[in-house]
Amino acid sequence: MAGPPSPPVLPPPLRAWLALIAALAALPVVVLGVMYAGHTESGTVDRWFIQPTDDSVGQPWRGVALAVDFLAEPAGAALLIVAAVAGCLLLRRPRTAVFVVLATGLTVVTATLLKFLVGRTIHGPDNLSYPSGHTGFLTALALVAALFTAGLLGLGRTAGLLLVLVSALVAGAAMGWAQVALGAHYPTDILGGLCTALAVVPVTALLVDRVADSGRWKHR
Repeated sequence: MAGPPSPPVLPPPLRAWLALIAALAALPVVVLGVMYAGHTESGTVDRWFIQPTDDSVGQPWRGVALAVDFLAEPAGAALLIVAAVAGCLLLRRPRTAVFVVLATGLTVVTATLLKFLVGRTIHGPDNLSYPSGHTGFLTALALVAALFTAGLLGLGRTAGLLLVLVSALVAGAAMGWAQVALGAHYPTDILGGLCTALAVVPVTALLVDRVADSGRWKHR
């Protein structure tokens, strides 16, 4: 006999606002993509921040940057996803487990497709840079964790939105700093990756909830 449905991955108090944020986040992704399409060097906005070079930071901060970078490398990302999915299943949240995989996966796929479409490069013609997939991945994972926490704690609109946005900004800033410090991305690539996650994750959450509520994923 089927049990109660799995709780929604997008808490109802946050739905309208996160849908709006997703739409607004898509705008800078498109604008920056058009601005820097085909570019091979930093732009005006990038020069306001630290410039990406092979020696932007020295030890011990370079080691910290490498450790943060590992979290979005294939091996590190796989470990994080497996741990998150395992945790969701242990907590009997199969819908959230599916959401973890789809939200992070679709964010990375979207960032990768945009890289080929925009064609911006760094340190050579083979290093596509916009938007940052590493930043998009960690931001997406942080968004998933924040949405789960907001739902678990029953947070209202204001507290829930604050948790979600702060989590996204902290994760995006941490990975963004690491990518720029290691010379892998321009600062505007980081903004593009952050906004890609903000655009993709809420839409993914809405779709997961709609499919789940149609009866495909239920507690048993």
